[in-house]
Amino acid sequence: MTKGASATPAAEAVPKLLSGGNPQIAKGYGDAPVQAYIAAMPGWKLDLGRRLDAIIVREVPGVAKAVKWNTPLYGIEGEGWFVAYHCFEKYVKVTFFRGTSLDPVPPGASKQPEVRYYDIREGALDEAQFADWVRQASRLPGQKM
Repeated sequence: MTKGASATPAAEAVPKLLSGGNPQIAKGYGDAPVQAYIAAMPGWKLDLGRRLDAIIVREVPGVAKAVKWNTPLYGIEGEGWFVAYHCFEKYVKVTFFRGTSLDPVPPGASKQPEVRYYDIREGALDEAQFADWVRQASRLPGQKM
């Protein structure tokens, strides 16, 4: 690069992938940071991120969105967050903050008493079950963060 030249905007816009392939996205509120996170999800996880976002938006019209701690969060404005997800090397971990109140309870246990996880591996999203959990979770008190 010559003196005075700068990197192209596209090169500057590519988020760093953290350990396990999780995109490093600046904290922000609204759809734009969530879409930036999804766009940076590596490999097959990109399509999964788009599907998760579309299902959540379809099931909870007007859902609030944010990225905090390199994790997309979805919630009800003024009531807290009900679901989030995070990339790992071989799966995407979906977090239901009041998961023990869902029926059926998502399979992944947590050290947090009410939190339950749904780990999604390539090609293994149960869309109907995920949509049902999202509907249920959106009606429960959200997690304040």
